[in-house]
Amino acid sequence: MDELVKQLAAKAGIDKAVAEKTVGMILGFLRKEGPSDKVQALIDRIPGAESAVEASNRGGRLSDLMGGGLMGLGSRLTGLGLGMGEIQDVARELFKFGRDRIGADQMGEIISGTPGLSQFA
Repeated sequence: MDELVKQLAAKAGIDKAVAEKTVGMILGFLRKEGPSDKVQALIDRIPGAESAVEASNRGGRLSDLMGGGLMGLGSRLTGLGLGMGEIQDVARELFKFGRDRIGADQMGEIISGTPGLSQFA
């Protein structure tokens, strides 16, 4: 997870703590909205990712009020101070990292199996 967070922070020009929260939020979104078995395989290949997902879910009811789906994720990420360009940079870097961990085919299935995600791939 440290390697991923460092890459994301450098690529998007964001703080490491924000990068870690962002990873947790995105992976949690993927688990909920995408092919959960494939997403779980990705999470299992990133040490510390499960903890990041759990930490991102601690928003409780407040995060529920922001809505679901990709728009809800976008609202949560902008709430961290990220702009659209930074969100796109983080997503692309995360998907690249995922391809290295679980392979292009499986990462492609996650992307294509998650509504609205292909625009960030």
